[in-house]
Amino acid sequence: MDEILHRPRGGGHGALDTVSARLRLLGGELKAHTVLWREQAHRTLLQTDAATVGRGIMQPLHFFALAAVVGVAAVVSTVYMPAYVVSVDGVALGAVSEPSVFEDVVDRVEARATSILGYDYTLDSVVTYEKALVERGSLPSEAGFETYLFNQIGEVMKSYVLKVDGEFIGASRDKAELEAMLEELKAPYMTENTVEADFTSNVVITHEYTPSDVRQDLDEMEAILTENTSGQTVYEVQKGDTFMALAFANDMTMSELEALNPGIDINRLYIGQLLNIKEEIPFLSVQTVEEITYNEAIACPVEEVPDDSMYQGASRVLDAGVEGQALVTAQVTYVNGYERERNVIETQVLSEPTTKVVAVGTKVRPSWYPNGYFIWPVYGNITSYFGYRSIFGSYSYHGGIDIAASYGTNIKAADGGTVVWSGTGTGSYWSYGKYVVIDHGNGKQTYYAHCSSLLVSAGDKVYQGQPIARVGSTGRSTGNHCHFEVRIGGTAVNPLQYLS
Repeated sequence: MDEILHRPRGGGHGALDTVSARLRLLGGELKAHTVLWREQAHRTLLQTDAATVGRGIMQPLHFFALAAVVGVAAVVSTVYMPAYVVSVDGVALGAVSEPSVFEDVVDRVEARATSILGYDYTLDSVVTYEKALVERGSLPSEAGFETYLFNQIGEVMKSYVLKVDGEFIGASRDKAELEAMLEELKAPYMTENTVEADFTSNVVITHEYTPSDVRQDLDEMEAILTENTSGQTVYEVQKGDTFMALAFANDMTMSELEALNPGIDINRLYIGQLLNIKEEIPFLSVQTVEEITYNEAIACPVEEVPDDSMYQGASRVLDAGVEGQALVTAQVTYVNGYERERNVIETQVLSEPTTKVVAVGTKVRPSWYPNGYFIWPVYGNITSYFGYRSIFGSYSYHGGIDIAASYGTNIKAADGGTVVWSGTGTGSYWSYGKYVVIDHGNGKQTYYAHCSSLLVSAGDKVYQGQPIARVGSTGRSTGNHCHFEVRIGGTAVNPLQYLS
């Protein structure tokens, strides 16, 4: 048989030897039978030639012999077809209709290997083709050739690849290992009430070829998936820090910062204290859904009774009533342990509430009567917040906020009430300079310090928004501003929690 030596390429030993050997054996048998048929037909023709010489006719025997030869050829061409048995480094893989078919397979394998490895890869093997006859329709799949050739490339392997939103994370020869790791990431967020647990990103595991040195360290993959992506999340309180200032510095409301720090006294921060300033967000976030049941109070309906002995806006509870109770079943969605959504599935009333009766004042109130809320005494930038701070070379507690404003700017009463002090501070209050104190009832008082001049006297009734003093820098002060305090029951509290 004719043998064609093809270009050298990288090789190995294959799993298709048996099939290839059968193909070559079949081709040899068919050739042998064809030769035998031809010889028999030739002898027959010779035997009949003498009887027909010079007659110009074909004898029956001669005719049938010829027909036999033609018939065999017709059968062979109908059932079988010429092909090429492909061998790689001496290992027969199977047959192809043309050498170009296998060449295309080689090109595809090299292109895939190049894409996987990241450099131009060339198959370094000796490929040969040998002519043969095969049954029509029996040529093996080209995919089988590709699989064989890929398995001979030592630099690539078949792996289970983990991807998150299309980004490669790592690979493993064991799919179960990757699945177990993913389940471990969900575990810290799951409780006995969890009904669903999944990832917020698209997580897939595919079976594909990868470089042999691909990342397969599960600990490394887990570190990637759990890495915090939100930046610094814990802050150590420094000298001069206040809760409000930290909230502003981190683009948060005080409520948001409080939610991240349950149990923290926002009015009493200390140096070295650790605060959560951002929600920790891992690279791969976990979303869980829990079905929970809990009791919930049902508010009392309110009945108002007019009372002309009280000022308008004032009220007094005559009968507090009794709240009802309901059994609520809800599905709560969490992301990384933080609640995101709550959907009530069912509410079962356990007890109905009783009516709350409230007396409401109808008497016309004087202008000085407190409204029950505070307005800003002056508008400007806050130069010093409530809490501990460093000032004049010492670390001390600041019982209010400092609002910068131009000299002589009117300072207004935060709410209506009675002036209980208007003068220059002495003793422990000498640092206040000129200041005013207003009593608003119910244990609430406001302080206005460092004034340049005072516009009211002790005993005066003032209404909300009434000018009571002017901005200055008297007492222990470094610039024109209004020092504003809110005291409840004699204790200073953060004014920013009460200003509207």
